[in-house]
Amino acid sequence: MNSKEIRLSKLQHTWILDFDGTLVKHNGYKDGINNIDEWLPGALEFLRNIPENDYILILTAREDNTNVRQRTIKFIKDAGIRFNDIKFGIPMGERILFNDNKPSGLCCAHVYTPERNQGLKNLSVIFDNNL
Repeated sequence: MNSKEIRLSKLQHTWILDFDGTLVKHNGYKDGINNIDEWLPGALEFLRNIPENDYILILTAREDNTNVRQRTIKFIKDAGIRFNDIKFGIPMGERILFNDNKPSGLCCAHVYTPERNQGLKNLSVIFDNNL
């Protein structure tokens, strides 16, 4: 798998993160005897390094029922991970983001698409004071 580096400004950011297959093992909550989720390599470290004032939105195609919602949120919070919102029942197809760039030339949309269940261990995020 290729490594990727993303350079970001010191401005506040909005992180839109897919859950299953990106942060945790895809369908991990449906597998096994205890239906236990499993963090993918680099995911916890990545999430813990998101600046405190940034906005974190987690997306998941998991069904939006009370049991799945409560179990998923508990799993995230038990790991000490903060987030602002989590959306359940999101369609499984492509996720499309449109955003303009700043007049200064600052790129205001980045994408990283790791192979399913590879985690975020090969992603480097650098906060650059010069942007």
